[in-house]
Amino acid sequence: MEIIGLILAAVVGISLGLIGSGGSILTVPILVYIMGVDPVVATAYSLFIVGATSLVGGIQSAVQKKVDFKTVLIFGIPSIAAVYATRLWLVPFIPQEVFTIGTFVLTKAIALMLLFAVVMILASVSMIRPSKNTLVEEDSVLKYNYPIILLEGLGVGMLTGLVGAGGGFLIIPALVLLAKMPMKLAVGTSLFIIAVKSLFGFVGDLQGGQVIDWRLLGLFTALAIVGIFIGIYLSKKISSDKLKTSFGWFVLVMGVYIIIKEIFFPAVGGH
Repeated sequence: MEIIGLILAAVVGISLGLIGSGGSILTVPILVYIMGVDPVVATAYSLFIVGATSLVGGIQSAVQKKVDFKTVLIFGIPSIAAVYATRLWLVPFIPQEVFTIGTFVLTKAIALMLLFAVVMILASVSMIRPSKNTLVEEDSVLKYNYPIILLEGLGVGMLTGLVGAGGGFLIIPALVLLAKMPMKLAVGTSLFIIAVKSLFGFVGDLQGGQVIDWRLLGLFTALAIVGIFIGIYLSKKISSDKLKTSFGWFVLVMGVYIIIKEIFFPAVGGH
């Protein structure tokens, strides 16, 4: 099962390379259901894996001048603060048993997986819907709605901290809509924001005393990074819109599967 999980790690990178998001949507289910990692630990691992892989993609985008660093700061600083605080203080504060209804016990692990599934379904909707905002001129002047971008940064940061999702599916539309940013620039800028806030969130886990399996984490991350180069290469050959729609349907099915599994067939002891 570990070998299958590591092969799928490359798919995480390919997804990031092809469509600029979706890496974390795959990472947590692979770690939990295929590699048997505890969901709380899996969200921590996901932060490192997605952060490191996005950093490689972000650097490549920066070399091609497809990153707006002013936006990285405006969006990134509140996002980093939120993800760091969430991992260090909020996640450890959640009780192991959240509540009980009859024979069903909502454990911390099940609650995080259910929240993750909801995020997956929201992500799938944004992927399945045809993009309407790709007509922004490539040389248009960026306009910043500072209060909304700051609030969005805080919200995405907290979500990232809770479920280990990079939030590319939230960041890219926000940059296109709120800063009137061209799509290609938004994808490159998003990768940099995801990288910085995810890695800061992981540091919050280390300071919180999380025990890390560095061998597993290193192997998974290395294969995901190989995958992002494959994804960037394939993106020149494949229609990204068609791919994004197909991937969106896959993510939707996965999200529904996780909800059904966690509510009706939870693992003994809630993972």
